[in-house]
Amino acid sequence: MRFSGTAAYVATSDLTTAVNAAIVLERPLLVKGEPGTGKTVLAEEIAKGLGAPLMTWNVKSTTKAQQGLYEYDAVSRLRDSQLGDPRVSDIGNYIRRGKLWDAFTAPERPVLLIDEIDKADIEFPNDLLTELDRMEFHVYETGETIRAERRPIVIITSNNEKELPDAFLRRCFFHYIKFPDKDTMAQIVDVHFPDLKKELLAKALETFYEVRDVAGLKKKPSTSELLDWLKLLLAEDIPPEALRAKDPKSAVPPLHGALLKNEQDVHLFERLVFMSRNNR
Repeated sequence: MRFSGTAAYVATSDLTTAVNAAIVLERPLLVKGEPGTGKTVLAEEIAKGLGAPLMTWNVKSTTKAQQGLYEYDAVSRLRDSQLGDPRVSDIGNYIRRGKLWDAFTAPERPVLLIDEIDKADIEFPNDLLTELDRMEFHVYETGETIRAERRPIVIITSNNEKELPDAFLRRCFFHYIKFPDKDTMAQIVDVHFPDLKKELLAKALETFYEVRDVAGLKKKPSTSELLDWLKLLLAEDIPPEALRAKDPKSAVPPLHGALLKNEQDVHLFERLVFMSRNNR
């Protein structure tokens, strides 16, 4: 099993190396990077590239590690026992499988995405140490042990909202996805807009990186926002020359709402570009 990217996902050589290293080591791949750099999509494309099923566990602030293993619905069992339901004789009827259980028992070796692990409580990663290391866990209510016959390919994403425990990091192969440079970004755009005219692409990328380079932005535009912006430019038939307005009062690019997502960033960009053009 080797990943080399897909037709819909431009993977750099260092990223494919990291993915394949994690597969060989049979360790989770911990992926960090700016929002919008393709961390979540990476797991989807690995599954496509390897022809493997994808299982996704979306982590929230309220998510507990136990939910990834299984949950026992004792309340429903108590209610059913009071109603005389014959199902209560089998406790397994009240065990709800989690994503790790499904991944461990999948007939084919799956790709398991644990998305945005840093959203959960700080103890969440520690609570999964043994299960991810040994690829097994015990179901106390039934007395059975769930063990992975084929170790799933585990991709874990983080937006760096919290520091992850050292013990957890030691069990992972780590990769930081750098924001794409202009050449790589042009390849990404070509996948989504193969017929985009070169002049519009050049002007759009120039404007996009100019916006990203503005110091003090609360939220820099990401790859996904660039693609949304290009889609709008094509839909509105905006010419390349319109991306660089000569009027200093028209500092922000057309349809900038796809790139700048709050009023402070819009005002900051307007002010800096206005000053820059007036000083020429």
